[in-house]
Amino acid sequence: QVQLVESGGGLVQAGDSLRISCAAFGRAFSTITMAWFRQAPGKGREFVAFISWGGDRTIYADSVKGRFTISRDNAKNTVVLQMNSLKPEDTAVYYCAGRDAYLDGIVSLESSYRYWGQGTQVTVSS
Repeated sequence: QVQLVESGGGLVQAGDSLRISCAAFGRAFSTITMAWFRQAPGKGREFVAFISWGGDRTIYADSVKGRFTISRDNAKNTVVLQMNSLKPEDTAVYYCAGRDAYLDGIVSLESSYRYWGQGTQVTVSS
């Protein structure tokens, strides 16, 4: 089993930057591919970014491309989402998600991930 714990959310103004992190516990982190999803009030959970187990492959949702960067440090068992030029529409609860690296599946689908964190709130004021 893998436990994921997010941290770093908060309240910022439009145009600001924020960095959120996800720490993994319980298994070799390098065997898990990771992603970030988010859920805005009254909406479903949507894909934000994906990173392969080795960190050499990343995929972003069009809405965050060029503003957000996903990275990982396998030695520290963490994955980070650096968010720049934040907009009010980025307001959401952000979740990190993981799946075993040997598994296949569409990276932008919730159902492709087995492990989930509890979420961290990011609020962007205008």
